[in-house]
Amino acid sequence: MNQEHTISLAGIMGFPVTPFDNREQVNENAFQANVRFLVSHGLDSIFVGAGSGEYQSLTVHEYTQLLTAAISETNGRVPVFAGAGGNIRDAVERVQLAEKLGADGLLLLPPYLIIPEQEGLFQYYQTIAGSTSLPVIVYQRDNAVFTLSTLERLAQIPNVIGFKDGLGNFELNLEFVQVIGKGLQWMNGMPLAELTMPAYSAIGYRSYSSAISNYIPHVSRKFYECLLAGDDAMLQQIYREIILPIHRIRQQRKGYAVSLIKAGMEIVGLPVGLTVRTPLIPVERAHYTQLEAIIQRSHELIPNTHA
Repeated sequence: MNQEHTISLAGIMGFPVTPFDNREQVNENAFQANVRFLVSHGLDSIFVGAGSGEYQSLTVHEYTQLLTAAISETNGRVPVFAGAGGNIRDAVERVQLAEKLGADGLLLLPPYLIIPEQEGLFQYYQTIAGSTSLPVIVYQRDNAVFTLSTLERLAQIPNVIGFKDGLGNFELNLEFVQVIGKGLQWMNGMPLAELTMPAYSAIGYRSYSSAISNYIPHVSRKFYECLLAGDDAMLQQIYREIILPIHRIRQQRKGYAVSLIKAGMEIVGLPVGLTVRTPLIPVERAHYTQLEAIIQRSHELIPNTHA
């Protein structure tokens, strides 16, 4: 197993969106503003072209455009990871492109639709990881669910350094961490990960992907600081007044995992627009108004010292 890792996955991971104009063309300036905002607020890494970035809708040209912009904007201050997955041929092409462009690592997304046998799942991730020398994080969610033995085999691959969980099976996760331990770095990738991070932290997870950091990163930071410090009173207040209310809006419509981020960013003045590519749908006005009130309350409760 990999006992030494070239990139640390501790902390809060930033997942920028892909901004589109009214013609659904990538707005590179808005994307750079998103990345700049995340880095300036202390996010520990940037992940381009993943779920929040609408990976499933990006052409190779757009993928290149976004990754090049992120690498230029971060300028080595934090690691930049590129998403890749779905069609195995496309995934290998994009992984190799990411390496050529200068990405620091990769997040490998699940295969397209197929619910595979464990051997097929292993071969899928092994093939993609084997096509590059970049550090790789494997992502468990939806149709990519690992057994312990499969994840142990993947952990033996030299450039597989991390595991991101978007499934939420804590019995399985506990077994993974207890058996594989430092052979992998552990990342909480559940929707609105702040909601579950206390439980993940308790079993050994040291990082998480934060969607809300795209518009209220001061809340993400304060939340994580309170979690690490054991400040349960403040943690519970953040839950009651910010995290759970946002979670309730997200549950109202499928696809809000992306479009609600863009709504939050527009509310705080980041120029990404509200456009999402189908089959995602934009946030409805009533839900937008509810989010506005939550964001206003977040600034009252936790002053943003970076503003």
